[in-house]
Amino acid sequence: MTSSPEPLAVRFDADSFWVDLDDGRTLGIPLAWFPRLLHATPEQRVQVELSRAGLHWEGIDEDISIAGLLAGRGDQTRSRKAAA
Repeated sequence: MTSSPEPLAVRFDADSFWVDLDDGRTLGIPLAWFPRLLHATPEQRVQVELSRAGLHWEGIDEDISIAGLLAGRGDQTRSRKAAA
């Protein structure tokens, strides 16, 4: 079983957040994929807790797994609307 790389740092720009991983990769993720982060204040965004499993923001109730980011998955809590 292979485990996901661990996050080392998280930073934000106007449209994305960037996660530096311990295997040397940096992931760039659109904030639009995670509405809680998109609408969070800069102060809330920097309150991230890094763990082996991923990223956690207590103040905005957001948890993001590194495995999910590597798989290209965004927010899994939003409702899926059927195409009309």
